[in-house]
This record gives sequence, structure tokens and C-alpha cells, in this order.
Amino acid sequence: MSRYWSAVVSGLTPYVPGEQPKLPGLVKLNTNENPYGPSPQVLAALRAAAADTLRLYPDPSASELKQTLAEYHGVSSAEVFVGNGSDEVLALVFMALLKHDAPLLFPDISYSFYPVYCKLYGIDYRTVPLDEQLRLRPEDYAGPCGAIIFPNPNAPTGIGLGLAGVESILQAHPEAVVVVDEAYVDFGGASAVALIAAYPNLLVVQTLSKSRSLAGLRVGFALGHPDLIEALERVKNSFNSYPLDRLSLAGAVASFRDETYFQQMRQAVIDSREQLALELASLGFEVLPSQANFIFARHPQHDAAQLAAGLRARSVIVRHFNAPRISQFLRISIGSPDECAALVRALRELM
Repeated sequence: MSRYWSAVVSGLTPYVPGEQPKLPGLVKLNTNENPYGPSPQVLAALRAAAADTLRLYPDPSASELKQTLAEYHGVSSAEVFVGNGSDEVLALVFMALLKHDAPLLFPDISYSFYPVYCKLYGIDYRTVPLDEQLRLRPEDYAGPCGAIIFPNPNAPTGIGLGLAGVESILQAHPEAVVVVDEAYVDFGGASAVALIAAYPNLLVVQTLSKSRSLAGLRVGFALGHPDLIEALERVKNSFNSYPLDRLSLAGAVASFRDETYFQQMRQAVIDSREQLALELASLGFEVLPSQANFIFARHPQHDAAQLAAGLRARSVIVRHFNAPRISQFLRISIGSPDECAALVRALRELM
């Protein structure tokens, strides 16, 4: 049916998400899902929202959720944008804020959705190499550009950039939008939300999928100057005026009202990450310093693709990227203590 396609479709190479196999007894450490369920308050809110009111459209402005996010992060509701997962938020960001005459800059090893969006929207871009330790260097972004986007902590490396580094990029480009994609920031990174008041060119994007265990609800948001938010609202309302359904709105609000549970589960993932990093190091792995809910590691004597295949044969799935500079690394999501232990046992058998 390709003769009916629009011209842009033939040139697209779609993003490939992590595999979602349906196999019994699987230890699934390939998609960075939280090993712990959402807050009981979220589940109660979802049950209450599953009512006759589902026949009615949701609030198109998501007012309660925006106010909840604003209060939590210390901004105004005019500085909040919400969308159907951070991927949709990012898609609207690319369209509304990142298409300019000069190229968009982002790291050469980064979220692989970025070049997909650029191709989809016809955005000229240039990748900026990470250094030899796979770290982002702010000075490498000093040249002219239309805009900048980078994950912090980075994905798939898990390495974070401190606020001083983020601020130096903002200061070097006062006329360009700088988007900081903070999908994993709650696992040890430093959020740039604190810089929004001083930098009108800063947009911070976050998600409820990882640290708040709500990947199945699809809720993401952006925080930034009202002028940036207005641009996103204009594009959103030209595309989909009801992006979040009633269940997503109710569950998202409830997740921010149970801070105790959030902090406990967040810390549990961090503790498991540090323990797993030590165990992998004891097996001879080089483990990059992670501030995310995953580990990026390689072994000097074992091929990563073969390790991934051997783990799969033992019902443990991790993510292997057959890409330049990182083809010998495995990205391993942080599972429950039992899942992490199963991974280590399988690796010991392999090695």
C-alpha cells in the first residue's frame, strides 16, 4: 500500500521500543519499568474514577493536575503542560519549539526517539559526541544552534549532569530553547526545575512512568516559562484537545498526594541499583555511574550480544543496543531484589 503513503512516510525509521515478551517466569529487565506497583492511593483513585462519569469527556485543560504539579514543583500552573506520556510531550516540543533554521543539538548517544522526531518534522539536527567516559560536556555545546535537547540523567548511559553544567549551557544560549528531558531524574539526578525562574529559555520534561510506577497510564508533563507553555498548548490544541483521560488524570493527581510512598519506592530502587552495581563489578564488569533506574555496563572479556543471548536463554531479558560506541554495553533495568539476584545467578552461569 506504499503508493498511498504521504512522501514523508517512506523516509521514516520508526523508534523501536523495548521488547514486551509474554513468557511465563520471565525476569524482564529491558524497559526500565518500576519493579514496584503504584501507590495504593493511586489504585483507589482509579477505582473511584471508573464510574458512570467515563461517558463524559475529561477536563481538556487538566486544571487539577496542573495545579497539583505546580504546587509540588513550586511553579505556577501557567508554567505547566501535561500530555499523554513524556513521549507525546516531547513530540509536541519538537514541533512547537525545536524547529529552526540553525540545527538542533543533542548527544550522539542519547534517547533514540530524538532523531526519529527530527525526521518526522523535518528538523535539521547535529549530534554532539559524549566524551571518552560517555559524559556530556557543556563546553561542547558552545557553538551556534537553533535549540538544544538532552536527557539528564542521560539514556542509555544513566550518567547525570550537575546543575552547574546545565546552567552553563543555558547561559551560553540565551536566545535558544534548552530542553532537559528528566525521565529518570528522581533516581538521583539534580532537577533543573530550580532554574526555571532564572531562565525563560529552559523547558524541563518529566514523566510518571518510571519513579511513580505509572507507565501503564501514560502521563508526562513539561515545566517552563509561560511563553514556552503557550507554544505547546497551541500545538496540542491543534492536534488533540483531550490528551489525558479521566483515569490518567485521577491517578496522576493521587500519585503526588502520597509522598511517603513515592520516597520509599524511589529509595528502594536506588538501593537495589547500588547493590547490583557492586555485584556486577565483582564479576568484572565496568559499570558506569548511574543516576537512573538502570545500569549501563560492559565486560572486557565477554561480548555483549552473546551475554544478552545467554541471559535470554535463561529467561532474563536485558537491552542490547547494536550501535556505534555502545555495542559492548548492556542496559539493565533495576528490578526487585529477587529479579536482580536472578540476573546475577544467570551471569555467573554464563561466565
